[in-house]
Amino acid sequence: MLKLSKRLQLIADYVTEGSRVADIGSDHAMLPVYLLQSGKSPSAIAGELNRGPFEAARKQGADAGLSDRLTVRQGDGLNVLDKGEADTVTIAGMGGSLMSEILEAGRATRKLEGVQELVLQPNVGEEFVRVWLLEHDWYLSDESIVEEDGKIYEVMHAIRISDVQARNDELYNGQFLKLSLQPGGLRKILLQMGPHLLRDPKPALFKKWRHELNKLARICGQLSESELAESAIKREQMLAEMNVIEEVLQCLLMDKPSSS
Repeated sequence: MLKLSKRLQLIADYVTEGSRVADIGSDHAMLPVYLLQSGKSPSAIAGELNRGPFEAARKQGADAGLSDRLTVRQGDGLNVLDKGEADTVTIAGMGGSLMSEILEAGRATRKLEGVQELVLQPNVGEEFVRVWLLEHDWYLSDESIVEEDGKIYEVMHAIRISDVQARNDELYNGQFLKLSLQPGGLRKILLQMGPHLLRDPKPALFKKWRHELNKLARICGQLSESELAESAIKREQMLAEMNVIEEVLQCLLMDKPSSS
C-alpha cells in the first residue's frame, strides 16, 4: 500500500468510508490509489489537466493493478466528472482562489449534483474557499492544520446538511473570541483564519500567522518609503489588519496558554 505524506493522509482520513471519490488535480493519483488500496473507497476518478501528470496517474493506477476501479481522465477541473458519479470530491495543492473558481464552475454546470462531501486543501487563500462554501450552502464540518517539510497546510472538510443556515450561523458566530469587533469584522476573521482552527488552536496556527504578520510588516516597511497617497492608504489598511490578527492571537494565547 502507498504511504502518503502527512498532508495527503489528512485528506484521506476525512474521506467517508465507502464513498466514491473524484480527485481533481490528482497529479500522480497517489490519493485515489491509497483510498482504493486501503478499501476506504470502492471506486475513484482521477482528473488531471496536464498531459504529463495525466500519464503518470494512469501508470500509477496500472502499476497498482487498479485500472478496473480507478478511472483517469484528462480535463479541466470538474469537467472530468459526470453528474452522480462521485459522493466525495477532493481538491488539493492549488491556490484557494483557483479552487473556488473550479468549485463554482462545477456548481454552474451541475457537476456537483449528488456530491455530499468536499475535502479541500488550498495552499494559499484559504478564505476564498471558506467564502465559497458559505455562500453556496455547504457546512464546514471540520478543519485541520499540519506542518510538513517547513510548510503549513490547512485541510477543510465540508458536507451537505439540511439545517445548513443555522449551523453556519453558529459556526461563524465569533463571540467566543471576546474581541471588540463588529459582527462583520468577526466573521471576516473567522473566514480568514478558520472557525474550527480558532476554536481549537494548534501550534502550527500560531506559527503560520506569526509568519504572515512578519510578511505584512515587511510590506508596510516598503510602503512607508513611497510618497504616493495610495501607498499610505494601503499601509494604514495593512496596519489595521495586523492589529486585528495580533489581537486574535493574544486572545487565543490567554484562553489556551498550552497551545503557544
